[in-house]
Amino acid sequence: MSGSWRRWLAGVLIGAALVGLALRMGDLQTYVSLLRRARPAWLVLAILLQLSTYVFLAMGWRAVLRKGEGGTFPIRQLLRIALGKLFADQALPTAGMGGNLFLIDRLIAIGASRGSSVAALLLSMRGYYAAYLLFALATLLLLWLHGQASPLMVGIVTTFVLIAIAIPALALWLRERGSQPLPPLVERVRPVAQLLETMAEAPATLVKDRALLVRITLLNAAIFAADSLTLYACLRGVGTHVAPATALIAFILSSIVVTLGPIPLGLGTFEAASTSVLHLLGVPIEAAVSATMLLRLMTLWLPLIPGSMQLRRMGAKAS
Repeated sequence: MSGSWRRWLAGVLIGAALVGLALRMGDLQTYVSLLRRARPAWLVLAILLQLSTYVFLAMGWRAVLRKGEGGTFPIRQLLRIALGKLFADQALPTAGMGGNLFLIDRLIAIGASRGSSVAALLLSMRGYYAAYLLFALATLLLLWLHGQASPLMVGIVTTFVLIAIAIPALALWLRERGSQPLPPLVERVRPVAQLLETMAEAPATLVKDRALLVRITLLNAAIFAADSLTLYACLRGVGTHVAPATALIAFILSSIVVTLGPIPLGLGTFEAASTSVLHLLGVPIEAAVSATMLLRLMTLWLPLIPGSMQLRRMGAKAS
């Protein structure tokens, strides 16, 4: 626990240092000027784009459940689960495993079978990393076109590409291994052990459905596109004109840094990476910081409030 708190503290300190650096580099009057030039319509668009990400995520789950169960699952219920899973993923120090177990549990609670629920998780995971991989490769191409494909950036993207291939492959292998005993070390980590034990319960007809996987991948690609456009809308909202490709590069590279990093929620690391990449691509430092902070407010901090409420409400119903 002490190590976890140290990582949280490190993230907060990095974020604070970044803001302090930006305030030193940029005149406070410049920030006031940015706020005066803020365009509310772009910020409203950013909020709508973020809401769409939860809809896309819920649509992916519903597609799997429809295929496996043959019934209809209300999108409203799935949206509530999406918010609760966000909170579980971000707030529980279990490397995302707590959120995955939460997803399976809540899908079962609304009437899905365990097999279909596990299949929804596995297909979502595969679709997520497939879309992530495509966007990472597109980012590498855009960096090359911008003349910014430095060895460091290429190395970061390449490392992530290997991980993006390995994780879904590992998930499939775990499913294929069936109910064989887990190693003693894994057995001691109960959230991980519980998740691995349920992997084999996903029906092969669902997991190996290529048309369904393509659909889930496209929905996840829509989520990445909406997130990138949210950053673009935030930049436009603070009065900065950039190409959508600039926002895409900054968002994907920052997300990769967070994925490869050890700090929970990417506190500080996402902000530092996003601001640095945006500034490298010609965005003024004050605008880069302002847009990044707005993005994090919309994608992380604000959703955690209804997410925690949904988690408590579901827990109260379960008890």
